Amino acid sequence: MGRAKLPRKSTSIDMTAMCDVAFLLLSFFILTTKFKPSEAIAVTTPSSVAAKKAPKKNFVLVTIDKDGKVFLSIDDKNKRGDVIEYLNTYNQLGANVDKFKKADYIGASFAQLKSFLDKPQEQRVGDQLPGIPCKDSTNNELVDWMRAVNSAYAGTKMDLLVKGDNLAKYPSFKGVITAFKKNDIQKFQIVTNPESAPIGSELYNRPNKGEGNQENN
Repeated sequence: MGRAKLPRKSTSIDMTAMCDVAFLLLSFFILTTKFKPSEAIAVTTPSSVAAKKAPKKNFVLVTIDKDGKVFLSIDDKNKRGDVIEYLNTYNQLGANVDKFKKADYIGASFAQLKSFLDKPQEQRVGDQLPGIPCKDSTNNELVDWMRAVNSAYAGTKMDLLVKGDNLAKYPSFKGVITAFKKNDIQKFQIVTNPESAPIGSELYNRPNKGEGNQENN
């Protein structure tokens, strides 16, 4: 007796459930993705080959934009409080400590500091701010800021960074360096845009060749 032949059917896979999962995942990523906000202080740093990475936290950063305006950032909020309390005591600023702790950076003179702190965060945009007076040797307020920073970090390590724009002029850098020297600050690091070391160079042949985004000075 011959074997009964079963009818052949083409294989089919129901993709409905997989499509549902795919769209759910896509919706999740769209709703939870946070886009990087535009920088409040736009700076195009020069390129260099360096072997040391900039610290990601607990740093003090002095920024110089293309117009030569100077800004100060203190990563540690507790240190920010110590800095403004020092200035309130010795420079009679009368600034609000809590508001100062929330400020990511400072870009105004002592006379304008209160109004600067009263502004909403989204209005503290670098190109709309005067910056810290620094170019004039007779009115270099960065000297006082760095004195307060030195006091706040007394007995602890301070990673001091300088981030300057390619188009910034020499007088702005000179004012910053003068403020450092007057506070006996001899060591700082310059933030640069990293690029690969030339093939065959001494830096290229090192174990951690070409890494980093700053230079020591």
